[in-house]
Amino acid sequence: MPDPNPPAPAASPGRRADLIVEGGYVVTLDDGRPVIVDGSVAVAGDRIVAVGSAGDVDASFPEAAQRIDASGCLVMPGMIDTHTHLFQVLGRSLGDGLELMAWLRDFMLPMAVHLTLDDVVAAVRLSSLMSVLAGTTAVVDNHYAPTDTATTLAVAEAVESVGLRGAIARGVFGSRVEGSDRMGVPDELHAFSAAEELRIMDECLHQRPPGSRVEVWPMPENVVYVDRDLIAACADLAEQRDLRWQAHCSEAQEEVVIFTDVHGERPVEWLSRAGLLGPRATLAHAIWLNDDEVAAIGAARACALHQPVCNQVISSGVMRLHELLGAGATVGLGTDGLAVSGQSMFEAMKSAYGLHRLSRMDPTWPPAEQLLDLVCRHGARVLGRPAGIISEGALADLVVIDLQTPRWVPAHRPVAMLALIGHGADVRDVVVDGEVVVRRGRSTLVDQDEVMAKAREAAERVATAAGLEPLRAAWIDR
Repeated sequence: MPDPNPPAPAASPGRRADLIVEGGYVVTLDDGRPVIVDGSVAVAGDRIVAVGSAGDVDASFPEAAQRIDASGCLVMPGMIDTHTHLFQVLGRSLGDGLELMAWLRDFMLPMAVHLTLDDVVAAVRLSSLMSVLAGTTAVVDNHYAPTDTATTLAVAEAVESVGLRGAIARGVFGSRVEGSDRMGVPDELHAFSAAEELRIMDECLHQRPPGSRVEVWPMPENVVYVDRDLIAACADLAEQRDLRWQAHCSEAQEEVVIFTDVHGERPVEWLSRAGLLGPRATLAHAIWLNDDEVAAIGAARACALHQPVCNQVISSGVMRLHELLGAGATVGLGTDGLAVSGQSMFEAMKSAYGLHRLSRMDPTWPPAEQLLDLVCRHGARVLGRPAGIISEGALADLVVIDLQTPRWVPAHRPVAMLALIGHGADVRDVVVDGEVVVRRGRSTLVDQDEVMAKAREAAERVATAAGLEPLRAAWIDR
């Protein structure tokens, strides 16, 4: 049994920290010491420099520029949202009751093509604010409308403005293909040729090179309606520039049918045969996989991204989570379509917790510890950053949870309670890159009221421009 209060490493007298989070119930996710009952975390710059008992860390670091008193609180690694669409918040609730293909064709894609740069920035700032207030410290945002250089960079700036780290997975479409017609993709989204798509990626990477707090990744939007040569070019770009790449893959059965009809093989079969699977490949949804595809993803140590809330609301299907993990895949959790889900990784954990226990008819799996691992350590693998864990040398991304509320009494097993009853409203303080970006439940970086007001204005304009008024009815009989 690991020591619940391990000593901090020896330090020279008078060593100074920039920040100490002290006296909390520290859930480190470090295999050697997963929980420290009365612990502290010392931060210098953007890195964690000591983790241990409160007394030992205080002795090693008698001085600190800032201190956060975490007594009566739980301290955990920042959570990582590996796949989301931040702009979709402007259409929240409007697609209720539509199956996936109709949801895309009649609601989301028409809304997307009517977005202006100002609309996008307003939406992304609101969604990013919701994320960080709920304990998310990194996001991978698939932004697919508009995708010109200026808008893509503005999205990255909006995400970073609230203190988050992460990546903008820029939607790449290229020219129309047969899958575009069969999926009903509007011409406006196929706005650029393959050469233009890659030129825009180069322009974005010039402004935000790999290693930026918010990177820009190539994302061939969906393996069904992006030319396979362009998908391969995006994967090659990621390899050359030391980035990840992302794509929607096998979310709906119909997508697999279309891809197979057109190409004579299943999506992941082709990705594997083409040599495109690997740790840089991050596949959103990855639901409708056969045994060979599960094995291929695992063998390549590729990443599958699970969106349990959205998958249930739109009835897309259930990811083969247990099998993918058993095969060796990295599996990150995500919030996905904000029109139908909240911007909370607590919600994603709780949803996955119930979904997989029911679908497997097994009340023992997944355990809470597994879900925390997915939302933190697996998320960090998807991101390619040393995060998702509280250990020396890791990025200083921390979340302080207030346990002094009725929801947390009694707290027999706080780790289990994070997955069972944890809520974004429990988040008190958030640290990203060593910077306190949320204090006492409020952003330290942006005016929250202003962010909300601008998002309301944008939502009204877009709903009217896109002709979504029928979806805004107060009551819809179905």
